[in-house]
Amino acid sequence: MATSQTAFRTPPALLTKRGPVSRAQVESVISRSVAIFGALFGVQTLPAIVSQWGDTHLWWDVLVASGLYASLAFALLAALLQRWVQASQSLVAIVYLIALQTWPLVIDSPPDATADKYWLYYLLTVSTAAAAIGFNTIVATTYLVVVPVIYGLICLTPAGGSATWATAVLDSVYAVILGGTIMVIVTMLRHAAASVDEAQATALERYSHAVRQHATEVERVQVDSIVHDSVLTTLLSAARAYTPEAKELAATMAGNAIGHLREAALVVPDDGSTVRLTGVARRIGDAANTIGAQFELRTRNIGNRSMPVLAAEAVYSAAVQAMVNSLQHAGPDERVSRWLTIRGLVPAGIEIEVGDTGRGFHPTEVPRERLGLRVSIVDRITNAGGAAGIDSALGEGTVVTIRWPASQPPVEED
Repeated sequence: MATSQTAFRTPPALLTKRGPVSRAQVESVISRSVAIFGALFGVQTLPAIVSQWGDTHLWWDVLVASGLYASLAFALLAALLQRWVQASQSLVAIVYLIALQTWPLVIDSPPDATADKYWLYYLLTVSTAAAAIGFNTIVATTYLVVVPVIYGLICLTPAGGSATWATAVLDSVYAVILGGTIMVIVTMLRHAAASVDEAQATALERYSHAVRQHATEVERVQVDSIVHDSVLTTLLSAARAYTPEAKELAATMAGNAIGHLREAALVVPDDGSTVRLTGVARRIGDAANTIGAQFELRTRNIGNRSMPVLAAEAVYSAAVQAMVNSLQHAGPDERVSRWLTIRGLVPAGIEIEVGDTGRGFHPTEVPRERLGLRVSIVDRITNAGGAAGIDSALGEGTVVTIRWPASQPPVEED
């Protein structure tokens, strides 16, 4: 029979393809937009600063104006370089708040609230937009409400121009609405980009998992085809072996076939999945209940940790094989006591003990062609990173201990 082979070609490099939207891209666009918006408003505010120069102490005018414009320039540079973005925008918001609170203390000529606004008003929305970038949502929302209210209250005082309540409230509400709109847009874009990033990461993870599963299945098909052809050819040769030479050839082929079976049992591809120890214990217990012999089940502190799926499969298969061996070789059921103990190990491990009081045997005297003990139990669990021990003596019974991982000391979970 011809060997069946499946061609597997890796799809295009989807894992490295960048999505159309990401949180980093959105943050970059938002920070640069707010920085440019602040720079433009700063330029538009210059005529108001010049016209109102001298209404406050000269040192305050120089200090505050230079501080605000330096922070705006720093925010623009940071946004373009995409470094220190949050720190620079936080600096803009903090410097503006300090300027707003100290303004009534240094005023020489109060502005006429009915004629024109003080120049700090034109940068009020800039400060709330900067707070939306520089602070978290709670702090930014508090800033959005508190700073316009402070501005409105100052405008009601003589130092702020003795504005009417209607004018102060209107200015404050207008600043809150405009700043709130910017904050809502920023928050919605951030959440949308985060959702896209999460969905893309999930899709890539599922795709990667599917690729690994497909590769695993392809490898299994190839191994199965090799083993199938090898065993089938051996059987056909043995059936036609009438001469000593043919019989010798059939014996050689049988040895090769056993080697293929051993390799197929030992080679297990890994896909990175995990399963909880409680699930492994439950599955082994169910197998004990349906295997046809009475095993006393003892479960001790399995815990809620996990282990690799392939290691779990090896532990399960080895435990089932040990129970089958006990059923087949220990002796009549009515004379033999059997038990199955499953315990959790600290910090993360599992130990299975399959024992009986049957006829027992000498492990060193088991023929090499008998694969049930050596390949199905010892080699299988060793290949998965665990260890297996067999304690048996004639007339005294057998205890098979399976432990994963091999390096795990036999310390039972409290």
